[in-house]
Amino acid sequence: MFKLVMWSLVHVLVAFLLTTTSFASPESEAEAFFQRNDAGGHTNNWAVLVCASRYWFNYRHMANALGMYRTVKRLGIPDSNIILMLADDVSCNARNKFPGAVFANSGHNGAERLDLYGENIEVDYRGYEVTVENFIRLLTGRVDPSVPPSKRLLTDSSSNVFIYMTGHGGNEFLKFQDNEEISAFDVADALEQMWQKNRYNEVFFMIDTCQANTMYSKIYSPNVLATGSSELSENSYSYENDNDIGVSVIDSFTHHVLQFMEGINKTSHASMQDLFHTYTFESIRSHAGVRSDLFRRPLDKTKITDFFGGVAQAGTVPPVSEDEEIEATNITDLEGSASSGAGSYGAVLEDFASSEHAFGAWSPSRAWGAVAVLVVGCGVVFSLSCQI
Repeated sequence: MFKLVMWSLVHVLVAFLLTTTSFASPESEAEAFFQRNDAGGHTNNWAVLVCASRYWFNYRHMANALGMYRTVKRLGIPDSNIILMLADDVSCNARNKFPGAVFANSGHNGAERLDLYGENIEVDYRGYEVTVENFIRLLTGRVDPSVPPSKRLLTDSSSNVFIYMTGHGGNEFLKFQDNEEISAFDVADALEQMWQKNRYNEVFFMIDTCQANTMYSKIYSPNVLATGSSELSENSYSYENDNDIGVSVIDSFTHHVLQFMEGINKTSHASMQDLFHTYTFESIRSHAGVRSDLFRRPLDKTKITDFFGGVAQAGTVPPVSEDEEIEATNITDLEGSASSGAGSYGAVLEDFASSEHAFGAWSPSRAWGAVAVLVVGCGVVFSLSCQI
């Protein structure tokens, strides 16, 4: 009878382990973990911000780009993931009454001016480096080997890319430095090269210029969302002048977007649809447009922070082979001879990971099932013990 009791107890323990063990592979569980809050399927965000103008009278275009720079940086995209193309000839211009500063608003009625330049700005392409060729090479990754990493768009198939452009333009073109033009076909073909080379997951293209909506009319690559400040044959206007500076300080469309973004933080659930619904002729002074036919996700399910915010660069990799694991172990042993404490800590972590893979992950349903099995098993063992 004692053997019967012991066998019953063993059966209870086996049932308990089977109930609490997950048979899903570690790889699938890790993949589900990283995608639990990521409907877009991306692991990193990048921003390409282009001011295509130069000269003092285009002050507002530089302020446009710097305003977007301040916003994406505030929401978590690091400078390493921001490419800023800027003539950078305004802050230290002899006509600037406020040297070393670029403002996004006027000082009317005693309002405090917001300095966009400051001390923490990193310009990647400056002055005559802002060219059509450099912009296209940046997007497509076809740069000279001598170009440093800080001037490269190091994206992959899991990258969401925000592209912002501002300057003087017209029907299907944007001027660069009053010297050359980029066409809507150039932009479309560059994005297609990015797609073919797995250089993005999704792209949000925004442009503020006259007849801006024509600049995204030729795009044909998937997963691209686009918006512009004005329709065909329509101008894009400045927002306000500053009497001390003597020129317009920002454009209406960009000012409207930046004002909306001031109410967004890193954990915001506001969607792209929320932004687009705020577009009105009265606030922007032109007919802003949106193109979403190439975009796969519903706009009301696409968070603004999917493009403007920072995300952790995390993902899953295939398991290593036995030979690679042996080689890695040998390297770890060599490093452990120099630091025995670190080696011991790594061994503990490895043992813990192995045990977790062996027994799987817990869930509430499995936990309650285990409790039920234990209660029934204990009752059986108790009744059998009484019969002894």
